[in-house]
Amino acid sequence: MINRRGLLIILSSPSGAGKSTLSRRLLDWDDSLSFSVSATTRAPRPGEVDGEHYHFLGEDSFKRDVNNGDMLEHAHVFGNFYGSPRAPVQDAIDTGHDVLFDIDWQGAQQIVNSSLGPHTLSIFILPPSIAELRRRLEERGQDSADTIGKRMLKSWDEISHWGSYDFVLVNDDLDATFDNLKTIVTATRLRRLQQPGLMDHVRKLQQEFEELT
Repeated sequence: MINRRGLLIILSSPSGAGKSTLSRRLLDWDDSLSFSVSATTRAPRPGEVDGEHYHFLGEDSFKRDVNNGDMLEHAHVFGNFYGSPRAPVQDAIDTGHDVLFDIDWQGAQQIVNSSLGPHTLSIFILPPSIAELRRRLEERGQDSADTIGKRMLKSWDEISHWGSYDFVLVNDDLDATFDNLKTIVTATRLRRLQQPGLMDHVRKLQQEFEELT
């Protein structure tokens, strides 16, 4: 069997467009796919487990990892640092396992521009309309009116970067969008670059051909 190299699958969207739901569905669809566990300098919240919910690091350790190139992407958000450790992602893709990232456009750009960039698949999820985006945020019942307003203001900044992604899906029907998402992942897994055993297979075919002639 031809070995496959893993993918770094990036999903981005404005809040409320369906990214989290689609991420959960992807993980349920293929149990060989894992979710990237981020590192952070913030303190653990009650019930959070180090290495499961986040890798909790001190600020000095985090900055050292960044300086050493051990973070695929990182950002400073509300007084704390967040980032994606390189080592577990590298190990996963080297053994043919895909890693899913739920990150914004800035993190996506950092990963695409990293040494692992050739093995990324980036997908942006658009809402069918701004009115529907607001309705979904309100329907979730998780945020105050003020927070929803802030999320709505931020949404256009997120949407404006849709053109830098490999694929863009309009999530007007969750089931149909998920079907398209599975198709994209399945097809990208078959890219020539993701199949390091192809060259050996072609050499074998060439040898067989030469033996026939």
